[in-house]
Amino acid sequence: MAELSPIDLQKALSGMDYPTDKKHLVERARQNKANDKIVSKLDNLKQDHFDGPNEVQKAVFNE
Repeated sequence: MAELSPIDLQKALSGMDYPTDKKHLVERARQNKANDKIVSKLDNLKQDHFDGPNEVQKAVFNE
């Protein structure tokens, strides 16, 4: 897969309820059958609490 895109991330987290934590982001991505690159990126985030999808996107693409 090429570079991770914001659209791929949105698809992976489709249906996510916020606020949430990293563990639940990873679970949702797996439920949505996201590829291993996305799951790994989420699992390795330094931040653990997220108030909304914009915060997740910022953490994923700015780390």
